Amino acid sequence: MGLKLSHTSKRWLLIFHIIFAAIMLGNMTAFLIFNITAAAASDKSIVQTCFQAMHILSKTSVRASTIGTTVTGILLSVWTKWGLFKYYWIIAKEGLTVLCIGLNFWGMYSWTLRALSKNNDLFYVKTELWTGVIIQIISLVLMYIISVIKPWGKRVGSTAL
Repeated sequence: MGLKLSHTSKRWLLIFHIIFAAIMLGNMTAFLIFNITAAAASDKSIVQTCFQAMHILSKTSVRASTIGTTVTGILLSVWTKWGLFKYYWIIAKEGLTVLCIGLNFWGMYSWTLRALSKNNDLFYVKTELWTGVIIQIISLVLMYIISVIKPWGKRVGSTAL
């Protein structure tokens, strides 16, 4: 089979993967705090500042951490015994990752951009943002849990990556 990592290399790659995943969760925690602040604020400038901060994060840290987590996760799967499709728990994480990629690259960016626009129904945009943030946080926490517990085992007869 292809390249396999040494124990030390695997640990370093895992460290980077965990750091990127922590940044993703931190971003969504910041989004949650900004959403709560925007919902509670009566001053429109505070609301706009919250949406501006979320939009800046969606263009920078959210995208970088999503790419970093995805790339290191794929490399860990391919370069270790786990493989991409050998275990049900990895397939579940891959599905949640696809959901997070969509939320991060399309959802968070477009919703925060629309929230900054004067021509949108702010209630609808806030609802989209709340929904996206909650789904994202739940997905990320589920991925952490799945990574630790590793439920569902190996696929029967699996020899694929």
